Amino acid sequence: MIRPLALALQLLTRLPVPALTAPPQPWEFGQAVLFFPFVGLLIGALLAGLHMTLWWADPGVLAALALAIWVSLTGGLHLDGLADTADAWIGGQGDRERTLAIMKDPRSGPMAITAIVLVLLSKFTALQTLLVGNAQDALWLAPMWGRAMMVLLLATTPYARPDGLGSPYADQVPRWNGILLAALIALATLVLLEWSGGLLVVVLGGGFLALRQAWMTRLGGVTGDTLGATCELMETLTLLTLALLANEF
Repeated sequence: MIRPLALALQLLTRLPVPALTAPPQPWEFGQAVLFFPFVGLLIGALLAGLHMTLWWADPGVLAALALAIWVSLTGGLHLDGLADTADAWIGGQGDRERTLAIMKDPRSGPMAITAIVLVLLSKFTALQTLLVGNAQDALWLAPMWGRAMMVLLLATTPYARPDGLGSPYADQVPRWNGILLAALIALATLVLLEWSGGLLVVVLGGGFLALRQAWMTRLGGVTGDTLGATCELMETLTLLTLALLANEF
């Protein structure tokens, strides 16, 4: 299981990972998908460690530092997917082939910039709110849930680009294992946060179904860009939900 974990870390982070001594086997791509939430958990652990180290810092400053480190750890990979998806969704004008073609364009248009700004602003605001109190649960859960939803999408949704970067992962993912993994993460969230965890799971479940329906309706499946967009949006939804619950109760 070391090689699939290394594959997951190489794909989703900029953490230093030793190069594989031999090309990955097809089954290793599928097993790597199951490690996506673990990668999120690792990112969450680093963010939680920052919070514990700088607990005395102003919440706004700490939120900015946490967000900068969060983006740096992934190399902006998922933000890039969000940007490409936003541009393609508007520019594609409802046409599948046009949407897929725009996703390949490396240039960023107004919608890409707008989507990135809105997501980062939402994350910063939610983090600032949460860091006033005990933000440990949110820092662990948000990165993990973002990547758990990627697993669930790959396990339940066709891949729209046969030659895409994520195609080997989508083809080989153990689908029922991926669904079970997402269910176990939902159960762990319920145990950890009790009733607020239940609300969070319901909100994330609704968000997942809405996104999956959008990807299926427009593209007939997912792409690497829409997976990245899903990760960013689910992370944001997790933080905003927990921030709203913290303010309410």
